[in-house]
Amino acid sequence: MFLNLLSAYIDVEELEDGSKHYIYDDVWTAFAKDALNSVFLWAAIALAVILIAVGVFVRFKRSSSFGAYVKTAFALAIGFAVAVIATMLALEFFDMNENGYIFDLVLWPTVAFCIVLVLSVATVYVCSLFSKKTFKISLIACGSACAAAFIALFVCLAVYYGTGDAAANNLEDPSTVEDLALYLSTAGVIVIVALLTVFMGRGEKKGFDTKSIAYAAICIAMSFALSYIRIVPMPQGGSITPASLLPLMIYSYMFGVRKGVFAGFVYGILQAVQDPWILHPAQFLLDYPVAFAAIGLAGMFRRVKTFEKLPQVSFALGAVVAGVLRFISHVFSGVFAFSEYAGGDNPWLYSLGYNAFVFADIAIVIVVGVILFSSKAFLNEMSRYSAFAAAKPAAESGAAPAEGETPEKADGSAAGNDAAHAGADKQ
Repeated sequence: MFLNLLSAYIDVEELEDGSKHYIYDDVWTAFAKDALNSVFLWAAIALAVILIAVGVFVRFKRSSSFGAYVKTAFALAIGFAVAVIATMLALEFFDMNENGYIFDLVLWPTVAFCIVLVLSVATVYVCSLFSKKTFKISLIACGSACAAAFIALFVCLAVYYGTGDAAANNLEDPSTVEDLALYLSTAGVIVIVALLTVFMGRGEKKGFDTKSIAYAAICIAMSFALSYIRIVPMPQGGSITPASLLPLMIYSYMFGVRKGVFAGFVYGILQAVQDPWILHPAQFLLDYPVAFAAIGLAGMFRRVKTFEKLPQVSFALGAVVAGVLRFISHVFSGVFAFSEYAGGDNPWLYSLGYNAFVFADIAIVIVVGVILFSSKAFLNEMSRYSAFAAAKPAAESGAAPAEGETPEKADGSAAGNDAAHAGADKQ
């Protein structure tokens, strides 16, 4: 069977224009993507069960080793995420190439943005090891480079749409696309997300430091890897996944909605590489950066006193708000950009029905998240690395502890490790 599949993949013919055509289109990649999707799904479930089971055992048998175990488990999870991303992203490119979906004007600027982003994160992290001044300079320079790459990508999208190729490649009639409505709805969703970010992010630490950048990269990578493991793939983009957005939501809960929205924005652009359904510049924003930037609002109720002792409730409410805003963003895109897919049906009903998968996806995230946030061990470990926890001892005491002193937590236990960790990360 594998030899037959391999021969089908290799057997190509060259057309008059010099391009190569696979005689049996989409055989090898379709098989590999479907097979590996199942493999990675069950592998992820098995890995999660094993890590949690061993973690519970270590927590009760030898609690002093639990911190070291968490770091080891985290490293294993990141390694698994990188393997999934590399494998599935490669297959995605093979699949697009086989089916003629490689649009140079869109694909390569998107890839270039991702490369600039990855190199920028690495550069900023390395520079943070030298001095605070070096860190700030590198952050400004790399941030400017990422902004320039994104602007270039958006310009390429506008040109791509203007040529008419976008509609042709999506089998869409350009006359059905409502330009003004798309731009207005995009602006409206952006304004709502921005206002909530500013209002709910009051008092948060401004700017990124080494710790927040490192954790943003890790959480984005883990969410991106999980998004490749699809429980229910949708025919025109989107899918129900095994809590793929949970790492991003936890990041927002740990570091605040301002950083969370930015991380979601970056993640949305990566989603455009993974599952590109791009018809219009505004539709690109609605379905990718803006829709997933809204996911960064999941931590918006973190510091609300009413939910101070109910982290499960604050997380769930934030996840619901984030999910609803993502849903609204997708609905506008479906109505004003992809109404032709509705056939003779009402485009609003079509878009509302199609994009309802978002609620199933968010429901899985909420269930898993509530289970995690019900664990005191998870909350303690999360608080150790949280941006809010770092400032709490000084805020409560009114002054930083003297050198050599061990601050005490509210329950009387030593918090020296927490303070040392927070201090080491302040660049």
